[in-house]
Amino acid sequence: MVLVEHRQGAVRDVTFEMLTAARKVVGCSEVEAVLFGDGCEAMIAGLASQADRVTYAAGPAFKDFNYEPYQKALVKLVAERKPAALLIANSAFGTDLGPSLAVALNAGLVSDAVAFTKADSGFAVSRGMYSGKLVADWAVGAEPAVIMVRQSSFKPEPASLSGEVVRWDAGDVVSGGKTKFLSLEEVPTTGIDITKATIVVGIGRGIKEEKNMALVKEFAQDIGAVLAASRPVVDAGWLPKEVQVGSSGKTIKPKLYIALGISGAFQHIAGMKGADTIIAVNKDPKAPIFAVAHYGIVDDLHKVVPVLRTKIKELAS
Repeated sequence: MVLVEHRQGAVRDVTFEMLTAARKVVGCSEVEAVLFGDGCEAMIAGLASQADRVTYAAGPAFKDFNYEPYQKALVKLVAERKPAALLIANSAFGTDLGPSLAVALNAGLVSDAVAFTKADSGFAVSRGMYSGKLVADWAVGAEPAVIMVRQSSFKPEPASLSGEVVRWDAGDVVSGGKTKFLSLEEVPTTGIDITKATIVVGIGRGIKEEKNMALVKEFAQDIGAVLAASRPVVDAGWLPKEVQVGSSGKTIKPKLYIALGISGAFQHIAGMKGADTIIAVNKDPKAPIFAVAHYGIVDDLHKVVPVLRTKIKELAS
């Protein structure tokens, strides 16, 4: 069972990542997408091809996310369906709902999951620990296993299922509630979503000074990339927090990630090691980034980037 996460009328990408992961579970007989909302019918079409069944409950109680109505509805639905596992996004909404729901279900819970498989009894779930320094495997014996999935841990894949669409009555999910949705205030952003970028250029401490940022910005423009950063660059105020990659930032899986002057602390690697191709430029041959890079250049980025820009322009012409 996969809980559909949506915001302002759009299904979030992590939902399709979870549905893809669920379809690949060995021994899984059926994948069910669960959608709560008010006027959510428009979102169903995109889900029906991804699941064997789409169960939805509509009404004012689900107009805006509130963990209490969601929890009451899911406790009832899980009792009816008896799924082996319930997948929830490890997002702001998911972390509000998941732990409390697991207690209500008397279920096992693993948060920030990056992988999971069906075991002889229950599930084996992998999650990052100690700020991504290691990955630990956890056994969840009881069913359902509540698994909170980290965004970008799985790559969404197309499917051609013809899922049965079922409207379900959640009953009274409002009475006795102690919380109420007031408003949603979006944090001002630059509008750049590095989690959806195909090519990302990451900048680290090796950039040295803010005045050197112009060089890498122009390089990123040359190759159609978006700029990201490790924490020191963000802490210095040279790039906004929304483009920070790592365990305290965002997890990305672009086709190409170019790390410029990034040493590769485990916190940063946790956020970008899933990229299809990783190119690292660092003057320290022992930099940890080279352990995950597919290609590496041992030299100063200020020397390498101008040469790369010249060569790219030659190829383009």
